[in-house]
Amino acid sequence: MAGTLPLTTSDLSLMLRSGYSVPTIEAELATRHFADQLDEAKRSQLIKAGATTQLLDAIESGKFAVPKDELEKSRRKMEDQAHDRALLAEQAKRNDTLYQNQLLKQRARVVTQGSADAIAGAAKGNLVRLQNGNLVSSYDEELAPKHIYGLYFSAHWCGPCRKFTPQLVAYYNQIAHDHPEFEIIFVSADKSADGMATYMRETGMPWPAIEYSKLASVPALQKYAGKGIPDLVIVDASGKVLADSFVSGKYVGPAKVLDDLSTIFARSNAPQVAANR
Repeated sequence: MAGTLPLTTSDLSLMLRSGYSVPTIEAELATRHFADQLDEAKRSQLIKAGATTQLLDAIESGKFAVPKDELEKSRRKMEDQAHDRALLAEQAKRNDTLYQNQLLKQRARVVTQGSADAIAGAAKGNLVRLQNGNLVSSYDEELAPKHIYGLYFSAHWCGPCRKFTPQLVAYYNQIAHDHPEFEIIFVSADKSADGMATYMRETGMPWPAIEYSKLASVPALQKYAGKGIPDLVIVDASGKVLADSFVSGKYVGPAKVLDDLSTIFARSNAPQVAANR
């Protein structure tokens, strides 16, 4: 949240899509107020994001409008914020080529097969996977051809996690055949082994996971976890981070990581992919 700035339609849409409940949003609106005027387009945007009729009616009634004595101050703050965002966007645009080149160089540093694999070493003896609806031990040998890993920190109790995981499953199933060098490892933040197993079954996770009872035994993997979930971190076999849901402490989300991963795959021209095709 950007301090005490009033909320906009885009802010509310993001909160709704991220799993915030309507009472939570109403409490936030009561504190920070609402800066927009709802037209048909903005009303439709909020409805698509999951807004209720009661929430929309309350907004349109002026219940959460910015008080007149704060309106000008809030307007200046929002203009300053918009100016700062524009400057950052321009800087990001200028640095995009450099960033993409850095990703390519990082991908090129992936250790060759047969070299020490820090991630596989940390996961060795600690993996399980779904088989016929049950969790069974996963063979360490399955990680032998892997050179890029997605460490997925997530939990069943987390609404945004349950929303994102099906997207991750679909992405994984789409690229797995062409990228046998890639594997995801689920590192659960669930509150029980049953919660973790339920989560894996409900979402049909096709990748291995750290066994619940051994989560405390893999500090080499846990160190990659950010301050929130869902958190997807892409690392090479040596443990070097290639893409992260947190950038300089800011949460950019796992969907951004999938975009970065697609860029890595597109530019890598890995020999094993060509051979597989």
